[in-house]
Amino acid sequence: MSGPYRYDEQHTPPAPERVSEVAITTFEHAFEVDPRLMQQWVLQQTFPNWDTLRIMSSRHDHLEWMHAHFATKVIHGSELLAGLEEPGDLDDPSVDSPAARPTREVLP
Repeated sequence: MSGPYRYDEQHTPPAPERVSEVAITTFEHAFEVDPRLMQQWVLQQTFPNWDTLRIMSSRHDHLEWMHAHFATKVIHGSELLAGLEEPGDLDDPSVDSPAARPTREVLP
């Protein structure tokens, strides 16, 4: 056994450090959108620190599996951003940009 479970130890991440206007980091290499910016659209969940670290360590395996099983083409995020004229375009469905189109090609 690894020791007693202490809720505060497991559910209180290290103090966040701001890395940009919209991003923070708590654990090394764990970048996330500032939760305050997401509260209006996404219910924020509390989960243990070990789960954050587990998700972060397996994210490349998960992404590789998703690409292998569901994608016929992988588009880099910078390619999507290059197609946008203004940051507000993501909110406007009438703007024809790579971000507004599906990225998965349908196989016959």
